[in-house]
Amino acid sequence: MCGHFNRYLHVDLSTKSWSTFSLSDDVLEKYIGGKGVGAYLLAQHQDPKAEPFDAPNPLLFVVGPLTGTKAPSMRSLVVFQSPVTRLLTDSHFGGHFGQQVKSAGYDGLLITGSATSPSLLEIDDDHIAIKDAGHLWGMNTYESYDQLRPDYPEKEWRIACIGPAGENRVNFAVIDCDPHRQAGRGGGGAVMGAKNLKAIVVRGTKKVEIADPDLFRKYLKGTLADMKDNDYIVGFRVGGTAASIPWADEEGLLPTRNFQRGSFEHAAELGDAAQREKYWDKDVACATCPIACTKLGSLKEGRFAGMAGDSLEYESAAMLGANLEIGKTDEAICLGLTCDLLGLDTISAGAVLSFACEAVEKGLLEADLCFGDLDSLAAMLGDISTRQGVGDLLADGVRAAAAKIGAGSDSFAIHVKGLELPAWGPRGVPGMALAYMTADRGGCHQRAFPILYEAGGETWKGQSYERLSLDGKAQLLVEIQNRLAGLDTFVTCDFARYGITDEAYLDLLAAGAGRRIDLDELYQVGERIWNLTRLFNLKAGMTKEHEDLPRRFKDEPLPDGPAAGHRFSESDLQRLLADYYVARGWDENGVPTQERLKVLEVDYPAQ
Repeated sequence: MCGHFNRYLHVDLSTKSWSTFSLSDDVLEKYIGGKGVGAYLLAQHQDPKAEPFDAPNPLLFVVGPLTGTKAPSMRSLVVFQSPVTRLLTDSHFGGHFGQQVKSAGYDGLLITGSATSPSLLEIDDDHIAIKDAGHLWGMNTYESYDQLRPDYPEKEWRIACIGPAGENRVNFAVIDCDPHRQAGRGGGGAVMGAKNLKAIVVRGTKKVEIADPDLFRKYLKGTLADMKDNDYIVGFRVGGTAASIPWADEEGLLPTRNFQRGSFEHAAELGDAAQREKYWDKDVACATCPIACTKLGSLKEGRFAGMAGDSLEYESAAMLGANLEIGKTDEAICLGLTCDLLGLDTISAGAVLSFACEAVEKGLLEADLCFGDLDSLAAMLGDISTRQGVGDLLADGVRAAAAKIGAGSDSFAIHVKGLELPAWGPRGVPGMALAYMTADRGGCHQRAFPILYEAGGETWKGQSYERLSLDGKAQLLVEIQNRLAGLDTFVTCDFARYGITDEAYLDLLAAGAGRRIDLDELYQVGERIWNLTRLFNLKAGMTKEHEDLPRRFKDEPLPDGPAAGHRFSESDLQRLLADYYVARGWDENGVPTQERLKVLEVDYPAQ
C-alpha cells in the first residue's frame, strides 16, 4: 500500500538496542494508521494492569498514511497508557515532527525500556543513536531547544522534548514538539521522563510514494479551493481558537472560578481581539496547512514585556484565565507561557490550580494560593513541575489530590476518569456531558463535540437537536465518535475538518495510498477502534461507575447563560448512559458483546 513505508522503529532504551518491524496487510486494512494502528500496537505491547511508569511500557509516536504528503493539515499522535487515568491515551500534536519521522522512513516509533541516565534519541534516517543528555536535564523546553539547535538545525532536524514537569513525572506533563506543538493530554511527558528520555531528534530524506500523482494533485487542488473560502477556516485563520471565547461566554459554556459559573466579566480580555492588540506578531502554520491558526507573539509593554511564545488558544485562555479569575491579557498569557516552559498541560494545570484555590478558600488546604492572584498561581506551577511542597500533591492531578485531602473536596474536583475537563462547561448541553462521560481517554472534547448541534445551530444529517433534550443524544454521539476515530486514522486536524469533507479525505487516501474505501467503511473502522480501546480500558480496571460527571454538575445548577438553572440528575445521566450502551451494541455494564466484536473483527480478548 502506498502512503505507508510499513516500517516501524522499535527502540529499547534499557538495552540500547533497536530494530524495525512491519504490520500485516490485515492490520493495515482494519486500522489504516494513526489512532487505529497506535491503539492496536499499544494493546499488543502494554499490560493494562502494569504500573504507569514500569520500564517495559511502550511510548508510541504514530503518523498516518497521508503524513509526509502535501495533503493539508495532517497531524501526528503519541499513544501510551496514561499515568493519571490508567486508560489508553492518544494525544495529538501538529507542527513538523511527525512529518520528519515519516521522512526518515518510519510510520511509527515504539519506545520501550528506560535509560540508566538522561538520554537523547537520535534518528537520522536508518542511523540510530542513544546519546547522553545529562547536560539538558533540568532545563525548560525553550532552553532545551536552544541547547540542541547548534547540533540539530531546524531546517534539517525536528525535535520533541520534555521540561522539568516531565522529568519529575508530573501526571499532566506534555511532550513539546517542534517547538510550541504539544502532545498535551494524559501525561505523555511523564511517561517519557520515566524512561529518562529528555529529547528525540529526527532527520529524514525519504519520499512518500503516491499511488496516482496526477489524480492526487487534482484532488488536492479541489480540497484547497474548498478550504480557502470556508467560513470556519477563515475564522480560524484570522482569530485562531481564541475567537471562540466570546461565543462560549455568551452561551454560558466558559468555565469560570473552577466551573462554578459559565461566563466571565473579563472574557473580552482573553479573546482574539485583545491578544491581537497586545501580543500577536505573526501567523504560523503546521506542515502542509493552509490555515495558520497559530499566532506567535511577544508582550509589548508592562511587567511582562518581551515574554514571547505561542498564542494562548481557547482552552488555555479559558482554563488559565476565566477559570482562575485572571482577567488581564498579559497575565493569562504569562501563565500559558509558564506552562509551555515547564512542560505542563495548560488544561489540567488550570483545573488543578482552580481546584486548589477553592480548597484553600474552604479551609481544606494550606497554601499561598487564591483566585485572581497571578504571582501565587505562577509560583505554584513551578512547585508542581518540581514536586515541591503542595505542588507535589497537585502534580498527580485533581482526582488524586481530592482523594488525599478528603473532607468532601471531591465535590469540586472537576474530572472524568481522572482526566481534568477541558474548557467547555457541560451543564446545559447533555450531549457534551455524555461525550465527557464516555470518552476513551477520560474527560475530553476531541472525541466528539456535540455542542455544535446542541447550542451552535448545526445539524447532523439534516437533523437539529433541542438543547436540553436527552432524546437522540446518545445515537448522535456514537455516530460522531465513530466518524472522528475513523478520521484520526489519517490523523486529521480538528480545525481542517470544518473545511474538508469526509469524502475529500477518502479521495486523497485513494489517490495517495491507493486504497479506496467508502464512508460506511471509514466509520466502521472508527467503531472498531472504539471497541478495541474499550476492551483495553476495561482490562485496566475501568467500570461503568467511572462513567460519571463531577458532582458540581449534578448538585449545583448553572447560574448563568441561556441554560441557567440546569443541572443533571442521576436519572438523566443513567438514561443517557443506557441509551449510549444500546447504540454501541454493548451490554448494560458497557462491555462490548461478543456478537458486536465478531462483526467488527476485533480479536483483542475481553475482560
